[in-house]
Amino acid sequence: MRFLYCAAAGMALLALAACAPSTAPATGGGDEKTGTLRVWLYDEPNRAPKEKVVGEAIAEFTATHKDVKVEVTYIPTTPARHEKFKGAFNDPASAPDVAEYGNTDLAEYAAAGGFADLTADLQGQDLTPDLLKSASVDGKVYGLPWFIGIRALYYRTDVFDELKLEPPTSIEELTTAARTIRAKKPDLYGIAVGGEYTFGALPFVWDAGGDITTLDSPEARKGVKAYTDLLSDDICPPQACVSLTGGKTVELFASGKAAMGILGNFSRSAVDAGAAAGKYKVVPLPGAAKGSIAPAFAGGNNLGVMKNAKHRSLAVAFMKLLGSRGYQMKMYQAMGNLPTLSGARQELATKEPFLQPFLDTVEKGTRFVPIDPAWVKIDNGKVIPTMLQKIATKQSTVDEATTEAATSVKAAFG
Repeated sequence: MRFLYCAAAGMALLALAACAPSTAPATGGGDEKTGTLRVWLYDEPNRAPKEKVVGEAIAEFTATHKDVKVEVTYIPTTPARHEKFKGAFNDPASAPDVAEYGNTDLAEYAAAGGFADLTADLQGQDLTPDLLKSASVDGKVYGLPWFIGIRALYYRTDVFDELKLEPPTSIEELTTAARTIRAKKPDLYGIAVGGEYTFGALPFVWDAGGDITTLDSPEARKGVKAYTDLLSDDICPPQACVSLTGGKTVELFASGKAAMGILGNFSRSAVDAGAAAGKYKVVPLPGAAKGSIAPAFAGGNNLGVMKNAKHRSLAVAFMKLLGSRGYQMKMYQAMGNLPTLSGARQELATKEPFLQPFLDTVEKGTRFVPIDPAWVKIDNGKVIPTMLQKIATKQSTVDEATTEAATSVKAAFG
């Protein structure tokens, strides 16, 4: 499983928290100019295309660094990776020079002191401030964002054409269209939404002016209500949808059982392999204001340099090469990874019409989870899913559920 797909997985984050070193990392870094540059990258279900692109980068790098060998180890994205990082943070002998890591891991890794501060090294990079924030803690940059995952609104063109509906440009239009579809086609969910789909719900909260840290504010409550209104019998029945995760909503849309879904650019292959293939389009997820775009969560992976790296200058140079515009474009062609560099995305926009809604969403601004170890407690404790589920099943009112969730969030932050 690619880490991008499980960026929100509480179990993965819990494992990370459990494995994070309790002591400061050993200091064994250096700046040797020759020898073996060690690189850790995440393994893939189909590694060959990624390995080919990485191999091209290695060939280019070693052509100008004659006394350097680049050794790549592909590590699993399962919880086993946490033990490897823990060991690397505390044992210079086992530490790579460069490593790929998921951006939701950043808070724990930074707290452990395992990655080098790259603020000065990455000045002038072609990155939007929002994306750079996903690699930063306390004003220090600990990685080069390598690719991102953005969600937008997929909709069934055949259903919309048959019912003479237009793609929604506001949350109100989305809700109305979903109800209309469910009423006229009761075998379909108007939109597939889930009570356990945190990153499907958060854009509604952010669009309303709320945030994870202020879930009991009037703004956050407005966003929570807008999302949970979709978890209703006349759109996506709670008894079926309250336990849905983001992955399950992808399955529902791809299998032709839902007319709309909040899916990622990385969900394209799954949809094209299902019953909805050839019968869908994508638009940005709308906000409350007509014609607006709701802020999306920017999941993805970063490239970082270990604090214990023995070849710091070489590590920074290789990281910049692998994360450069040319190789981000190659990784998109090989793996479908959406580039983080603005220039690369602009180039893709002229070649890939499918990506335009996602690129428009990025340009309007993305959001991220709190870059703090507290997020581990919030996510693993299912604070947000529990809030959504209690409202959808009428166990609690919006005010009651958001108050309870806000209390849990505050407790997590201490």
